[in-house]
Amino acid sequence: MDATAAPLTLEQHRPSAGELFTGFFMLGLTGFGGVLPLSRRMMVEKRRWLTGAEFTDLLGLCQFLPGGNIINMSVAVGLKFRGIHGAFAAILGLIAAPTAVVIALGVIYERYQDAPTVRHLFGGLAASAAGLLVSMAIKIAWPLRRDVVSLLIAALGVVAIAFLQLPLLPTLLTLAPLSILLKSRQAS
Repeated sequence: MDATAAPLTLEQHRPSAGELFTGFFMLGLTGFGGVLPLSRRMMVEKRRWLTGAEFTDLLGLCQFLPGGNIINMSVAVGLKFRGIHGAFAAILGLIAAPTAVVIALGVIYERYQDAPTVRHLFGGLAASAAGLLVSMAIKIAWPLRRDVVSLLIAALGVVAIAFLQLPLLPTLLTLAPLSILLKSRQAS
């Protein structure tokens, strides 16, 4: 185990590189289009690699970094448990199946994109993805339910992005330092 890594609790499991690959492979295969909600279930609830609080903290970091959240998460989790080898196994597992599926669907979509059934199918998929996102947001917020400062920052983020329609990057660049300042004062 990495000397800088936090010690595991009795309930947690330190995955091998093979387990990282298969866990993220199944995630990429089953969570097509909505992997983040399923990733929490896989890493926290089923495989117990992370606690709910660790997942939330890591997700916050991954959302702040450029790139896809789940891609960043796979690399971070792989690094946490198995270093570079683990990061490579996790990201390869995550992207292998979806890459093949996207190529196949792209070929099919190119041929049938004007069919009404295909348009309706994509409308239904969008509604399902929105439901998964709301479900994930509730699960991620749950560990913060008693932390007034975290709830305040989250609420400010929702208001800024959803209601005021402010750009994401300036909002993050404002809320991240504010959050750090408030949390450091809370810890003092």
